[in-house]
Amino acid sequence: MNALILAAGYATRLYPLTRDQPKPLLPVGGRPILDYLLDDLETLPELRQVYVVTNHRFAPRFQAWAAARGTHPPLQVLDDGTHTPDDRLGAIGDLAWAIRHAGIEGPLLVAAADNLLPFRLQEMVRFARERGTDCLTCYHLEDPERLRRTGILARDAAGRVTRFEEKPPRPWSHLAVPPIYYYLSETLPLFAQYLAEGNNPDAPGGFVPWLLARRPVHAFLFEGQPLDIGNLQSYREACARMDGRLGG
Repeated sequence: MNALILAAGYATRLYPLTRDQPKPLLPVGGRPILDYLLDDLETLPELRQVYVVTNHRFAPRFQAWAAARGTHPPLQVLDDGTHTPDDRLGAIGDLAWAIRHAGIEGPLLVAAADNLLPFRLQEMVRFARERGTDCLTCYHLEDPERLRRTGILARDAAGRVTRFEEKPPRPWSHLAVPPIYYYLSETLPLFAQYLAEGNNPDAPGGFVPWLLARRPVHAFLFEGQPLDIGNLQSYREACARMDGRLGG
């Protein structure tokens, strides 16, 4: 199994903090945000390689971070060649580009670089392997405003996804979907097909309904809520919560 971390965004909603520093490397609890995800990935015994796809502006920052970290399994930073928010590839565009450019093989664990998770990734991987399908994650969320800004789903008793919608104007479910995915080897070529058909390259959740029409997908339900760092307010909240956990 390999892992791909999506870190090619420009985080304009966090300016001025992210004018010269990528959001995943901002400090939370005294450490870069991305360190927490890497710590968890390193506990997966089956993991062969971790890839971080970023943009040309921030690639040197990630390369310096990776060299200082010295992670095992090997960590490779991929520069997608974009320079500004206007020429970004989008999450699915970066995913498809990285698979092609680096020859990435599956199964593939895909995660956004700016979420702090309340569960261990090993739990999700075990669930996905037991089901033998592509897999999403989900958690209970009551706030309708936040539900309108994320993907939501319905699933049956076995965890199979029966319905999915990205950023619904009228939320019909309280199961929110963060950007953490497990994809089988045979699914990876489908990202290029999805883009070739003219579909949205930006939101990672946009691929899910397209995939659901072609094959079964399950969703791992976890307890608690992730810390999604999307703007200055949520960044300050994440810092306060992590400082509180660490006794800072």
